[in-house]
Amino acid sequence: MTIRQLAVISAGLSQPSSTRMLGDRLAAATVARLEEKGVEVEVRTVELRDVAQDIMNNMLTGFASPKLEAVIDAVTNADGLIAVTPIFTTSYSGLFKSFFDVVDNRALTDMPVLIGATAGTARHSLALDYAIRPMFTYLHAVVVPTSVFAASEDWGSGADTIKTLPDRIDRAASELVPLVIASERSTTVRDPFGFDAALSAVGGGS
Repeated sequence: MTIRQLAVISAGLSQPSSTRMLGDRLAAATVARLEEKGVEVEVRTVELRDVAQDIMNNMLTGFASPKLEAVIDAVTNADGLIAVTPIFTTSYSGLFKSFFDVVDNRALTDMPVLIGATAGTARHSLALDYAIRPMFTYLHAVVVPTSVFAASEDWGSGADTIKTLPDRIDRAASELVPLVIASERSTTVRDPFGFDAALSAVGGGS
């Protein structure tokens, strides 16, 4: 059986990070649905804060460090990508955008992508549709229709919160799953570093 590879990008800056928390929940929902269909999946989570200096050096010099190159390869050779950013000044974070700026603009062509974002208030939720989705569309990725936004109150204990955020996560995961199953990216594109190398490079995992 072919194992599907799922990459998760979190651009959260704090520890613990609500951005990482949302990425983990989106990944867990996706994995659960894939396993229901008998599909084995490996998840690799990258926290961009761990390669922030490497990203900046790449932007200044035009060359990726081995650590950053391993992360880029792990992301671009995945069968699906979950990308989550905090919202700063009504848009994606500079770290999030800078990472995708140093990725070859053809590397995400036809990549199934689920996008998510976090912020202190729900007023920033439209950033998913006017900033983040257009960026991935420009990169020729296939972005699932449902995006997931989590404001501070979404992590509370209210009855509405308990229902709506998990529902959005589950709906987005259900849209990503068939695209991941149909993907042949991880079997047709050879990665010289490998997912395990990328994971050890950033010191994180799901």
